[in-house]
Amino acid sequence: MTAAGDGGHRPLIVVLGGSGFIGAAVVEALARRPVRLRTVGRRPQPVPAGAVADIETVCADLTGRAALEAAVAGADTVVHLLMHTADWREAAGNPAAEEVNVGVMRDLVGLLGNTRRPPAVLFAGSTSQAGLPERMPIDGSEPDRPTTAYDRHKHTAEQILKAADAAGLVRGVSLRLPTVYGDSPRGRLTGRGVVCTMVRKAFAGEELTLWNDGTVERDLLYVHDAADAFLAGIDHAQVLAGRHWLLGTGRGVPLGDVLRTIADLVGAHLGRPPVPVVCLPPPDFATATDMHSVTIDSSRFRAATGWRPRVPLHLALRRCVEAFAHSAR
Repeated sequence: MTAAGDGGHRPLIVVLGGSGFIGAAVVEALARRPVRLRTVGRRPQPVPAGAVADIETVCADLTGRAALEAAVAGADTVVHLLMHTADWREAAGNPAAEEVNVGVMRDLVGLLGNTRRPPAVLFAGSTSQAGLPERMPIDGSEPDRPTTAYDRHKHTAEQILKAADAAGLVRGVSLRLPTVYGDSPRGRLTGRGVVCTMVRKAFAGEELTLWNDGTVERDLLYVHDAADAFLAGIDHAQVLAGRHWLLGTGRGVPLGDVLRTIADLVGAHLGRPPVPVVCLPPPDFATATDMHSVTIDSSRFRAATGWRPRVPLHLALRRCVEAFAHSAR
């Protein structure tokens, strides 16, 4: 499916994982630009309404090298948002997870290394690659000590990208994401993160549960602010190349406060008392990172690109509640 327009002189941007949670927001943002846009995912993808870009949508399993080669053919920029879709806790000992999280990056830089002009590759890393830092906020200067299999996968893929950049094969940029939440471009609430899960539970009248006393903090980044960061990364790829950059709001929010806000917003929407927020002992599969507060200093990325988060937490949570209500009709 293609949006109208003469894209012969336009740069080609390829989004790998365009049907995913963050990918859909990135595609929506890029669709407003006069570019050629190829969005690749496992699921069918609608063309955003009012698109200015010339858009091609592709359904493919990118763990196949031939499919990956076709997906990135002619690309000036590749936005790599793929991740194994199972729970990140299942990444340990899962060959399929490693194939997606690491193998695709290895194949990607091998394929792009054969192009005449090194394309830019923007990769979605994770702030949790730092593991359990000794100080907060983290700013990207601390040593990386990934503690989970998922974080080790992300770290390995990032190192592959940095090595390819150093070899002149690509211009590689890793944007490390904190906890990302929000509503999809199509007015729905998707994803399996803590905010989405708790909104669903509140609408179902279920209590909202914490694995701690509610004081553990998270730096929560609204998905559309995250998408804007990738556009800023594309615009400044030459300056950013060869390094990793942290994204975040600079504010750690106690999870107890987040859950109580969700309960209040859903209760107000439904005209009933908010569901209770309760603390439970952590389950056996909980990790040390689950109990570790995280705050991000993204000032380096902001100074290099001019990006900053624009949507305040309360407004974004309200949009999540409204999106779930809309999709549940």
